[in-house]
Amino acid sequence: MPMNHRERFIAALSHQQPDKIPIDVGGTVDSSIVVEGYARLKEHFGIEAEDSLCNRMMRVVKVDENILQALDIDTRGVFMGAPIKGADQELKPDGYRDLWGIERIKPPQSYYYDLKNSPLSGAISLGDIRKYPWPDPDDPGILEGLKERVAWVRENTDCATVLALPAPFIHVSQYLRGFEDWYCDIALNAKVFDALCDAVLEVSLEICKNVLREVGQQVDAALAGDDIGAQQALQIGPEAYAKYIKPRHAKYFRQVHDLSPAKLVYHTCGSVVSIMQDLIEIGVDAIHPVQVSAAGMDPAGLKKNYGDRIAFWGGVDTQQILPRGGVEDVKRAVEQCIEDMGAGGGYVLAAVHNIQPDVPLENILAMFEHAREYVPSFAK
Repeated sequence: MPMNHRERFIAALSHQQPDKIPIDVGGTVDSSIVVEGYARLKEHFGIEAEDSLCNRMMRVVKVDENILQALDIDTRGVFMGAPIKGADQELKPDGYRDLWGIERIKPPQSYYYDLKNSPLSGAISLGDIRKYPWPDPDDPGILEGLKERVAWVRENTDCATVLALPAPFIHVSQYLRGFEDWYCDIALNAKVFDALCDAVLEVSLEICKNVLREVGQQVDAALAGDDIGAQQALQIGPEAYAKYIKPRHAKYFRQVHDLSPAKLVYHTCGSVVSIMQDLIEIGVDAIHPVQVSAAGMDPAGLKKNYGDRIAFWGGVDTQQILPRGGVEDVKRAVEQCIEDMGAGGGYVLAAVHNIQPDVPLENILAMFEHAREYVPSFAK
């Protein structure tokens, strides 16, 4: 029986076979398109609207509704508002300081904003963490227009709403401390590491609570991004993950489930096969993305071992296939993802991460068009 976009998405994340594999672009800040690549897509569809960013650091866009309809996309991303008291402070020549006090700069000829200054780097004490000017989680700008954006999707489309939640604590603590100090703290300065992570988590939990109390009952999925994977393995050892990361993520994810019936989607790049069981235990409903180029992230193996308990989102390779492959390579990758992860539900097709400026237009179109037209073997 034919399903509408929302029904298809919910069925997939509920491990029920949808009529078609749901597809996503722009539903999250990690499955969108960088500005320069988006320009070609807008030109192709005759869109003249100005770009609106959903993430400044990565310079990825809120994809225009007309493009989403033309590509028959099942998801609609809903993003928090910009803080008012914690608004970005512009820095010359091309940089900014965000609400956490982290400074970024966009080098000439670069597409992205790089980390320039970590305000809590170097030798710090517990007192330095306590005295730090932490963001106000009740900043009114964060909720501004959020309820209306969710209502618009409900009233004007039949698509699934995907709510962006604040990053729990890994990303922000790394940016605040600086990556070298962050890793050294795990081994040499556990008290500082614990205090910093807890301070960040406290703010994120409060923002998350406010957001979910505002719209948590009206959205279909809620995504929190907090990378713990790297190309070959976790960023840290399994003991450190179990001690420092898992309990804090469990606390965050438990709050999400307490305040919303939405499916909880956890975004982490890299190889996370070693903690898949842990993620299931702490309440993750879907993992985003499936970075097929990372060690151990074999889609067929993940589906076989965990597919009855966790859903998968992503899988079309952004490191090699999309930028360097041809249209037929892209089509084969789409088919493989669907065959490996789509049977019995539990799969949303998307690029592994944001579509970059070097991805040819024809490959972008081929990915989504072929995903719609391909009939998998398990459906015949």
